[in-house]
Amino acid sequence: MSDLLKQLEDRSGNACELCSSTDTLEQKVELAVYEVPESPKNVKDISILACKVCREQLEDHSKIDVNHWRALNDSMWSTIPAVQVVVYRMLDQLKAEGWPQDLLDMMYLEDDTRNWAEEGIQRGPQIIHRDVNGNILKRGDSVVIIKDLDVKGSSLIAKRGTAVRNISLVHDNADQIEGRVGPTQVVLLTQYVKKTSGE
Repeated sequence: MSDLLKQLEDRSGNACELCSSTDTLEQKVELAVYEVPESPKNVKDISILACKVCREQLEDHSKIDVNHWRALNDSMWSTIPAVQVVVYRMLDQLKAEGWPQDLLDMMYLEDDTRNWAEEGIQRGPQIIHRDVNGNILKRGDSVVIIKDLDVKGSSLIAKRGTAVRNISLVHDNADQIEGRVGPTQVVLLTQYVKKTSGE
């Protein structure tokens, strides 16, 4: 075992520093060293202990499971700068979901740590969800369906005029939102919904 791995295991109590996963009799979470990308040269501790699930999603954004990252609610309070940087970057990436933005607003970082975190953020084109009239949609908004829509994989038809409340946004697709039509959670195309006035 490397000295670094041993140090990180001791520091974290043998738990993933992002989601707190630990090895159990049923499951090995495969804890390993994760080096924080885009780290400044003058920072000594640039690694964290992370489980296989966290590492895979950090390295391949197409594998991101938003619900897995709800654990950041706890790890955001870590006093380890390298952990804070990874948490901050992931929350920033997921902020269209709503709750990660709330956590970002609560997070406190020293200036040096914030600069480190900001430098590694991939600033791609921002994904903005808009309704049929061009109004910006946010998580929690209410919309009305403007056309009868077949719901894939079911016999359900989402009728024109149906109100869909408390929508969520598909974080990697500006043309899709999610909401409940009756008892069913469905994906809706933004071109077929209209934001409710007064929202």
